Amino acid sequence: MNSENSASGLILLDKAAGVTSCNALFPIRKIFQTRRVGHAGSLDMRASGLIVAAVGRATRLLPFVEAAEKTYSFVAHFGYSTQTDEWDGALVHQDPDTSPISTEQVQSILPQFIGEIEQIPPDYSAVKLNGHRASDLKRKGRQVELKARKIFIRHLNLDGVAEAPDGVSGRVRSSYRFTCDCSKGTYIRSLVRDMANALGTFGAVSGIRRLRIGHLSIEQAVLPENLNAGSLLNPQDCMKFPVVELTDRQVVALRNGRLITWNGSEIVLEKDAPNMILAVGRDGELKAGCSFENGKLAPKFYLGSDDA
Repeated sequence: MNSENSASGLILLDKAAGVTSCNALFPIRKIFQTRRVGHAGSLDMRASGLIVAAVGRATRLLPFVEAAEKTYSFVAHFGYSTQTDEWDGALVHQDPDTSPISTEQVQSILPQFIGEIEQIPPDYSAVKLNGHRASDLKRKGRQVELKARKIFIRHLNLDGVAEAPDGVSGRVRSSYRFTCDCSKGTYIRSLVRDMANALGTFGAVSGIRRLRIGHLSIEQAVLPENLNAGSLLNPQDCMKFPVVELTDRQVVALRNGRLITWNGSEIVLEKDAPNMILAVGRDGELKAGCSFENGKLAPKFYLGSDDA
């Protein structure tokens, strides 16, 4: 972990609004002098909050991070809609009804968005059609028809009244702040659009902020201006997967793709958690990610060096 060229680990980054997820990784590549940097789950450019970045071999962990539940806060503005579903996009619809929407009305429609639902992604999104991003096609004036996909929302909480941004207050009937716990693939812009439709009006969003990915929280994240080599974290220290320590012989077995009969400490998997065990060597270095079933560890991927 001390050598930049062989660095491997996770960085929890607090992305600023107005920066793409890819561009947010540039300082990390510069610090560790490597192009082998990735992230779990893109954030809209206009959104802020938690990005889990991985350096080196730890990039193999990203699919398992990306699959975790996420928490967002956001503000929904009811009464108008835009091309991008964001508050300052080009106006598409304006509700002729200017009466306020009450908290009771909003609370009444929330239950229909809890659990497994179908959601159509925004036209201006990274979803690909025939190899092209939907947003790129829209900017070229092409028609975009995205299919509904299943998502899961565990909690959708109305947190209180919010203020409309300057410049659009005349369009807004009411603004409310929400927090949402949801599955991979959920678009908050689409959620606001659909909530507005359930209220019989139109909607746009502002202030999307990702607060959590699985057990990883925005409180653990570092601001871009504070990034340094010490920001790199051992995955086994910040991820809530069970950790087991292996002998050198067991590490070699995993590296060669063999199963290991586990007779060590008890392994307890949390309910609904991924079947993921982090295996470390005697040196404390993370060597592999494994599944655990019928008393055996099976390698999913190997992270250690070839001489370990």
